[in-house]
Amino acid sequence: MCSSFKKNVVSFTRRCVISKDTTNINQAIRASEVRVIDDENNQLGVMALNAALQAADEQGLDLVEVSPTAKPPVCRIMDYGKYKYQQSKRAAEAKKKQVRVELKEVKLRPKTDDHDYQFKVRNAMRFLGEGNKVKVTIMFRGREVTHPEFGRRILERVSIDCKELGQVESRPNMSGRFMSMVISPLKK
Repeated sequence: MCSSFKKNVVSFTRRCVISKDTTNINQAIRASEVRVIDDENNQLGVMALNAALQAADEQGLDLVEVSPTAKPPVCRIMDYGKYKYQQSKRAAEAKKKQVRVELKEVKLRPKTDDHDYQFKVRNAMRFLGEGNKVKVTIMFRGREVTHPEFGRRILERVSIDCKELGQVESRPNMSGRFMSMVISPLKK
């Protein structure tokens, strides 16, 4: 073997996997005495850790530390695998019911024709109906930027057309060659 190769060899060691879950179960509980609650929510009282572990083992369940900061720590006799499964199911259900509001954008020009305007407003109303915010942007080209009042009129017209489903969150403001405002959906 080449000497430079030996210097570059990396030794692989077994690493300890650190879990985000810091719940102590069974032998990982470090208290000498614990307050025990059985699987039917009956208090068994304060007992030595060995006696609590034996009681859990007799029922074929785990001893789980639910309140490690209490004096003495509170432990519950339960099926830990089933408990973790139910927790993950509850978290998934909560995530599914969570409402995520997106910002959709509708772009117009000062010289947008009436039919195109109606089409864009229908899209904005659909977005508001779905519970999303809508950013309405007027794009100015060339000398159109010298007449921002045309863009402001269009934005006011959009806010009037969408007032049944949304309210203006931020008033029209000019930023370079763009004038925009944000409409948020009404609370139901």
